[in-house]
Amino acid sequence: MQTIILSTCGTSLLTNIAGNDRSLITRYANVREFKDIPENDRALLTSLINEMRQRLLDSTPEQTAELSAELNGLLRYYQNRLDSSRDTHWLIATETCLGRATADAIAKVLERFRHQVQVRTIQDLRTNSLEEFRSAMTELARLCTEEVQGYRNSGWKVIFNLTGGFKSVQGFMQALGMLYADESVYVFERTDELLRLPRLPIRLDADRLVEEHQLILRRLTAKLPVSSTQAKDVPDTLIMEIDNQVALSAWGEVIWAEAGRKLLEKRLWEPVDNKLRFGPSFEKSVDNYSGARKKIINERLAQLARHLDEPGYNPASLDFKKLQGKHEPWTHECDAWSDQDAKRIFGHFENAIFVVDALDKGLH
Repeated sequence: MQTIILSTCGTSLLTNIAGNDRSLITRYANVREFKDIPENDRALLTSLINEMRQRLLDSTPEQTAELSAELNGLLRYYQNRLDSSRDTHWLIATETCLGRATADAIAKVLERFRHQVQVRTIQDLRTNSLEEFRSAMTELARLCTEEVQGYRNSGWKVIFNLTGGFKSVQGFMQALGMLYADESVYVFERTDELLRLPRLPIRLDADRLVEEHQLILRRLTAKLPVSSTQAKDVPDTLIMEIDNQVALSAWGEVIWAEAGRKLLEKRLWEPVDNKLRFGPSFEKSVDNYSGARKKIINERLAQLARHLDEPGYNPASLDFKKLQGKHEPWTHECDAWSDQDAKRIFGHFENAIFVVDALDKGLH
């Protein structure tokens, strides 16, 4: 069975060799680019990073375990032999210059033993801003619900190595591991013991939550504005508030990933915005389509609602445009899908409201 291992990465590897220069690591832990660090300190950090890389490459397994918490967890997992298997590794790192440098050094060690390695930097995964950190947790949730789950669905074994990294990230990843990893592992305190936590046989009560709050959740996934007042009945765990507007929280992303697809396949849902309205025959024109096609229509109509709210938004998947010639009452069209029996969505404007008239074949 193919295995993919996600390891949370911090900067402890740098701290462990820094000695009297440890304060430098703390001072610049949240800086994104080396160019933003004063020249003298940048030179000291560059020297530390070069020393870190060389010491790792020259280390015995025992020395490597002492230097790097992340590699310590992997060494215990591989029973002290990194060459005992050749797996795929994602190193989850902060989008900071020191975070990337540390993860790159760990990657070089794993690549020496012919593992496939990707450093996955998470935007805003820093500790100096709670708002940005919450945004990073949402990105981590999306990584698990979309990409990691895809590997599991394809028959891969998924391991979360949580020995390294920031404690706040480890805690969230441990919770995600209960849902998306076959096993989460970490070295217990300062011992040589590897704790192994299997995936729990739990199921989120996602279907009920998503359907109960479907309009708000569909607006949020469409990137349409939602005020805190509009979302007052939505559980706090699903949303986060930023400047009196709300967005999906990390757990909101997880809940939507668990149940959103089924919701959108269930039926044609009412428009997510009052700038959009269904004509008298539109719902009937989509009744006989499969759940998968209904999901696409719901998603496309959400994109159309966003375009009406934000005219500059018109991705190729939507392709909203004015019709050439007269096709009354239709005046505009957008894409539905382009495979098999390619279909377009047609409608017309009544003042500022776009009326969706029909799902039909393209006119060209």
